[in-house]
Parts: sequence; C-alpha cells; structure tokens
Amino acid sequence: MRILVLTIEYPPLGGGASPMSHEINKNYVQRGHVVEVVTMSFKGLPDEEYVDGIHIHRVPCRRTQKHISYPLEHVSFILAARKFLKKYLHTHSFDVCHTHFIIPTGILARWMYKNYRIPFIITAHGSDVPGFNPDRFYLLHKISPPLIRSIVKWSSAIVVPSMYLSSLLKKVVIHSDSKIIHIPNGINTDYFVPGKKEKIIVSSGRLLERKGFHHLIEAVSPEDIGYNVHICGDGPMMSQLKALASKSKTPIIFHGWIDNRDELYKSILSQATFYCLVSSNENASVSLMEAMSSGCVVITSDVSGCPETVGSAGICIALARQNDYVRR
Repeated sequence: MRILVLTIEYPPLGGGASPMSHEINKNYVQRGHVVEVVTMSFKGLPDEEYVDGIHIHRVPCRRTQKHISYPLEHVSFILAARKFLKKYLHTHSFDVCHTHFIIPTGILARWMYKNYRIPFIITAHGSDVPGFNPDRFYLLHKISPPLIRSIVKWSSAIVVPSMYLSSLLKKVVIHSDSKIIHIPNGINTDYFVPGKKEKIIVSSGRLLERKGFHHLIEAVSPEDIGYNVHICGDGPMMSQLKALASKSKTPIIFHGWIDNRDELYKSILSQATFYCLVSSNENASVSLMEAMSSGCVVITSDVSGCPETVGSAGICIALARQNDYVRR
C-alpha cells in the first residue's frame, strides 16, 4: 500500500507528535508499505531525503522556530503543500493519506479527497481540538468548530491518543463521533531503558506556561534539595524561567531544545531519579512514557490526559498543591 503522510512537524522539528508520527511511519515501512511525508521546511534541513526508508518532502514555508510553529506559518505551509501536491499527484498515486492534526493539515487532506479521491484518516494531537491548549489557540478554537466538523465528515476515521482528547473532540463533532477511535500513543521501550540512577530531576517539553516548569523551579528554589534539575526544551518562557532559576539554591541546568532521539536526552533520562511534568493540559504525553520506560519516578498533574497516561506507575498531584508536593 502507498501511504501519504501530512504533518506540520516531523523530526527534527516539533514536539511529541513529531517522533510519534515517525515511529508510526517506520512501522508502516516494516510492514512492507511505501510511505511518503509532506511536511514543513526549515533552515538547514534538506528539501527531500530518505530516513528509515521513508521519503520526506519539505515544502517551503515561513516556519521560524524548530520547537514550535504558529497559525500564519501553518497557512504558508498549506498553500505551499497544495501547490506541491497539485503537481506531484499527477505522477504519483496513493491508496490512503494519514494526516496528523485536524487543523491545519486536515484542510489539505479534505481537499485531496475531493479532488483525487484519496481516503484519509487523521490523528488528533491536542492543539487542533477546541478546549485544549487555550492559552495559545483560544481565538482559533472559537472559530474552528465548523471547519473541524467538515473535515471530520469527509474523513474515514479520527484517531485520538487519549480518552481526555476524545471527550473534547466529541463536544465539537456531535453527529460524527462514531468516527473517533481511541488508540493510545506508544514508544520504543527498547530504546529508553534505565541506567545507573543519580540525584537528577528532569523536566522536558515546550517552555509554555501550561507545562508548569515555573512551578518546579519555585518548588526547588528555597533550599538546595541535593538534586540537580535538568530542563530540556525551548519556548517563549525561556528567559522568564532562566531569571526565576537564577534565584534558586538548587542547581538548575537548561539544555535548550534536544531531539528525543538524541543520545544526550536518552542519557539524561536513564540517569534521572525523578521526572516532573506538572502540566495543566496534556493529551497523551510521549515524554511521560519515555521517562517511565527509563525507570524514572514520575510526578505529574492529576488533570487532562496525565492520569490515564501514567496509571498506577506515576504520582499524580493536584494542580493547587504542585509546589508543596514537589518540595516534599
């Protein structure tokens, strides 16, 4: 089977959806399928390459940052990808399209179905669903439901990695909720393995307010707790978090953005005793699963998709008591 994959983030770009889509694609290839990806370009990355047997096309767009992208950049990608596909689909055929994110890439998938009759499924990842990540997409989520309903109507199925995200999406697509399928995220547990544990606390992800990095820093700041805190990630709060960390008596190390396939990230996780993600809104965190696979004691929040991700293998705390619990 020939599979076309559409996504706005693909390694080495993006957050949790990026490595997840690549792992799915690798498994498609291992099962004998042909996989081609159309995604966003970025400075320093080739326009076209093969990785793990996957043919990757990066179309020109206005993406400015590696770890995060914005709605206007998505518009530039949709326009460029449509132009590329108009030409490419005249000489290349596909049996199915696997699209990541309902918006913006679902717009492309719907257009391809109407014009080329390529059936499509979509994996929703969170920010594309109203009610999730309101700090960044509040206005977009106010106007997007009619478009989401149209995209879902033309799709064959919508995959959601968590029951939490499923509940949010069902509020939007009331008459098409039978298309929603819950398939949890997964990781390669042979890659993320425990090492010799040291006095290390790790937290990783995009440096956004909802991720709660500031709560972790505030909790360890009053005294040296005997651990080093490692923060892996980049984002809008970097300067603010560094200023906060400069007052901490517990050493806090910022690594910046690290690909989750990087040996450095794997090494830090394998040595870490604790992994903290006290986020106010998560879908099905890949980082939490990688930390659990690496043998870390996981501390996370008791809201959104976090409890169902860690189950009985982690400690879930109330958002209102983040500082007190982490300090203990």
